[in-house]
Amino acid sequence: MNCLMCSVGRRCELLKDFRASMEPGSRIVATDNSPYAPALYFADKRILVPRIDALEYIDMLLEICRQEKIQMVTTLIDPEIMILAENREKFEALGVQVLAPYAWTARLCFNKYEMFRFLMEKGIRTPKTWGSYEETANAIQKGEQCLPVFVKPRTGSGSVGARKVYDLESLRAAFEQDPTLIAQELMTGEGAFDLDADVYVDTISHKPVAIFSKRKLSTTIGGANKTVSFKDEKLFHFARDALRHFDFNGPLDVDFFYKDGEYYLSEINPRFGGAYLHAYGAGVDFIKMIEKNLVGEVNECQIGNYEEGVVMMMYDSVVIQKEEDLARA
Repeated sequence: MNCLMCSVGRRCELLKDFRASMEPGSRIVATDNSPYAPALYFADKRILVPRIDALEYIDMLLEICRQEKIQMVTTLIDPEIMILAENREKFEALGVQVLAPYAWTARLCFNKYEMFRFLMEKGIRTPKTWGSYEETANAIQKGEQCLPVFVKPRTGSGSVGARKVYDLESLRAAFEQDPTLIAQELMTGEGAFDLDADVYVDTISHKPVAIFSKRKLSTTIGGANKTVSFKDEKLFHFARDALRHFDFNGPLDVDFFYKDGEYYLSEINPRFGGAYLHAYGAGVDFIKMIEKNLVGEVNECQIGNYEEGVVMMMYDSVVIQKEEDLARA
């Protein structure tokens, strides 16, 4: 398997996991627009590329695929998912599998308000969400929602700009400062908790074949950094039922809430999540599943095939390189 991993940034441990699972002779080609992206230095070949919004960006990726005989391409950042999805046919013409959702699904995943509306239309439980100050204030004044509420950007990732708002004055100020915000109900209460699941959607059957669920013990900007695995058939059923309404292809990071005995779907990040490292460490190997798909084989269902009570604890590390050995354009 020759894989192209785009915008690798700090995802060093994920590239290490790929290296550990890939068959002998496989290669990782990594790209980023900065020579100071540490994950570049865990690849077999590192290539500096322009920003993802540059006109020549896709043509450069396609040329890399030709030269390096790439079979699979994916990205590790949200803004690039749509770019790959919209150019799927160009990659497929070269025999390259695009591990990204199809364009309409990618568009939904990147807009939290449109995702909320879609989930409501399909009858899938999701936190109540409002797209403006007026909508939110009206729900509060009617007694349909209590303060505080949670505000966050409707696009973007990494929880940047997300915060609690405790009164209408602060809520108005938040929307005036950024009209693109959304507001959501707080999913709190006795027994409520925040969780996510790493999901692999088979690229041939297009069905979820692996789900690894973990409760969040601690989070920072960018996601969970301490998690513990658990299993619940009710969650697995809810996830499978929700995901059948989309066109996914490959790995997903799906955020849920649990409240009052029910699961709620919050967001879907259609890429390797930052905490996929937990799933891999517990034996849920998406890399082997990708390899199997690339040789035309459908993966058997492995949902829930892991141990409960496995804890992940992230920590910081470093990459040391001589300046003359840094990636160059």
